[in-house]
Amino acid sequence: MTIHCLRLPDEGATLSLGAALGAHLEPGLVVHLQGDLGAGKTTFARGLIRSLGYLGRVKSPTFTLVEPYRFSSLSLYHFDFFRFEDPKEWTDTGLDEYFDGSAVILLEWPEKAGPALPSPDLEVRLEHAAENGRLAWLESHTEKGRRCLERMRGSS
Repeated sequence: MTIHCLRLPDEGATLSLGAALGAHLEPGLVVHLQGDLGAGKTTFARGLIRSLGYLGRVKSPTFTLVEPYRFSSLSLYHFDFFRFEDPKEWTDTGLDEYFDGSAVILLEWPEKAGPALPSPDLEVRLEHAAENGRLAWLESHTEKGRRCLERMRGSS
């Protein structure tokens, strides 16, 4: 397991961290985005998605549950389970078909889906810092996640 902790002084740093990770994605990578409301999960996702060349509006899929993005080199699905009231909703939605190992998955509020949700390769936890800005914890849970973090660290 690889863990990195970074201080993010402002929104620009959160966008840049997402972009840095975006440069090292591989198909099948599952990334859980953790943090309280306003911690920067969607901002991080926006930086990552824009780094792949998407020029449109990147929004939180709070009401749609999933926003798909297609790039020449991969597909990416951005999920948000904030509105789930019961982990059974994960099973009832049929969204598990997206987790077939061919696309990158960004998932906000994974804890709301319960234990049936596939485990992450990589977890990004964002939290408000005691002073200004945020702290970001990046933790790999699989070999694929470890490789992604190591490539990202090696290019900075």
